[in-house]
Amino acid sequence: MESQVGGLSRTIVYHGNRMDIGGHRFFSKYDRVMRWWQEVLPLQGAPSRDELVSKPVHLAEGGPDPEREDRVMLMRNRLSRIFYLRKFFDYPVSLRWSTLKNLGPVRVVRMGIGYMRVCLFPIKPETSLEDFMVNRFGRELYNTFFRDYTQKVWGVACGNISADWGAQRIKGLSIARVLRHAFLNLLRKDTSMEQKSIDTSLIEQFLYPKFGAGQLWETVAQDVMDKGTTLLLEHRVTGLAMKAGRVTGVRVQDSKSGGEQVIPCDGVISSLPLSELVPMLPNVPQDVRQISDGLVYRDFITVGLLVKGLRLDSDGNAGTAGKTIRDNWIYIQEPDVYLGRIEVFNNWSPYLVADSDRIWLGLEYFANEGDALWGMNDKAFIDMAVQELVAIGFVAFSDVLDATVQRIKKAYPAYFGTYCNIERLQLFLDGIPNLYPVGRNGMHRYNNMDHSMLSAMHAVACLNDPALDKARVWQVNTEEAYHESA
Repeated sequence: MESQVGGLSRTIVYHGNRMDIGGHRFFSKYDRVMRWWQEVLPLQGAPSRDELVSKPVHLAEGGPDPEREDRVMLMRNRLSRIFYLRKFFDYPVSLRWSTLKNLGPVRVVRMGIGYMRVCLFPIKPETSLEDFMVNRFGRELYNTFFRDYTQKVWGVACGNISADWGAQRIKGLSIARVLRHAFLNLLRKDTSMEQKSIDTSLIEQFLYPKFGAGQLWETVAQDVMDKGTTLLLEHRVTGLAMKAGRVTGVRVQDSKSGGEQVIPCDGVISSLPLSELVPMLPNVPQDVRQISDGLVYRDFITVGLLVKGLRLDSDGNAGTAGKTIRDNWIYIQEPDVYLGRIEVFNNWSPYLVADSDRIWLGLEYFANEGDALWGMNDKAFIDMAVQELVAIGFVAFSDVLDATVQRIKKAYPAYFGTYCNIERLQLFLDGIPNLYPVGRNGMHRYNNMDHSMLSAMHAVACLNDPALDKARVWQVNTEEAYHESA
């Protein structure tokens, strides 16, 4: 149904300013994924607009100049922090003096005792996300920096979320890993582009397209159309035709004319949510249908906000308008606002912002379709978002210049509901030899972007060679060697 390509990785243009649906770091420990990204958008060979005074670490010899060419991948420094107690904290949480000072001695002692306790007496078995996080950070640190924010994201307590979420997103991250990373940085900082020795959650630089994550898919779409491929935008998949256990066609409806057609096919790669894909299939066993019907999703609302400047500097000190900070994104841990995260798009790429003298923000909220947040009209939602940003000291009302609202359905596949039985659904889909679910919603897995890409690469390989085991698609982001560590 969309009028542009990219899905959850598309980039929306509003009054000349570009914003992603959430931030998308282009980083992977899969070499084939990193190579493919740079084949589509070559790495910059000259400084970008905001690097002209300080040469970036990595420049590709003979690579494009982002000031002159558009088909280019930038190398960006990564900074993400937590905003809590009206102060900034490193994310992942560090043991720097500023962190200890902002927390205060009582909290620090409690955190140390809590971590030592779980080292000696870990929770076994780990059945929930709360168990997973407490075992890696201690209960006091979990309660301070993880519990409330995670509940904001998912709308349920961490004790009701499967531990699989942690295994797929932050498996290698713990206090011990953070300390190890800080110590090794003192001895020898890994400044390589690949950052093979660094946990994924701790990387300090990443690739990023000049005009946002969606530029990659817009470029690929144009490339394949130039080679004769037909791309149907603003069409909805309404059904699958099957014969002898194989998919033989895809039924699509034109959202403008309402007309339907069945497109014959040899195979299907699907990124449809499983709760929408399964009902399109004939002869689905009742238990499989119940699992697909019971899968839960979390929806997403983002406010693009153009402001004159910020009222906080990088240390969290309040001041007059016009300040800027270096963060790519900021996790808002404060319990008195619904706001979950702030993107500073200027720091992802200076080319996302039409006027370099302005700050272009993404204010991110998590909701369920049909709830009070989702049902607010655009003006009311923008007013609420601005009020919250003022309340936590980032801006004043007079700093706001422009705003837009985007609502994204099924942005996050949830690890509760019938997720605990998803292997039964996977087994059923594997029985259809030429159907390949891929991506975050296609697999109902909260994957990083590179995991979604690799699942699609495996699906293409299976289409080209039916002798390959389809299970390799589902195995992406389960292999021990990858999980957030080298």
